[in-house]
Amino acid sequence: MNDPDRAMLLSVHPRFATAILAGSKTVEVRRQRVAAPPGTTVLLYATAPTMALVGKARIAAVHVGSPRQVWTAHRVHTGITRREYDEYMSGATQASGVTLEDPVPFDEPVPLSALRAMGAFHPPQSYRYLNSDDLRQMAQAGSAAGSALLDVLGDLVPA
Repeated sequence: MNDPDRAMLLSVHPRFATAILAGSKTVEVRRQRVAAPPGTTVLLYATAPTMALVGKARIAAVHVGSPRQVWTAHRVHTGITRREYDEYMSGATQASGVTLEDPVPFDEPVPLSALRAMGAFHPPQSYRYLNSDDLRQMAQAGSAAGSALLDVLGDLVPA
């Protein structure tokens, strides 16, 4: 189900969003299989207390394997301790290490309230995919969102 005309909306704790956008955290780990091809645009949603879209990046690669395999391959790039990783992965049988590249912080974060004002926007627990219609609706949330999300839309649907 790889579709080049979609982006990924990824929910992350604010400290991880900051680290990804600074380039010090290049691998985001997830408890489930991530099936997105390299080149997929990722919108970063920082959870509470920030509650805003804060930037974007691009998927360079996805490594799916056992939690142990993913940790062994990516531990120095995850921005978390082994204890945090083990607690997060407790009970998981597979994991994904999503390598991110080209992080770009938005000039102004796009607050959840602005996104919800344009429709029934719900940030995902982990991640979800957005199509061009989703991005068009989100781009109407305000000037900060408009320019940032229209850039993402332009990446998905070249003129």
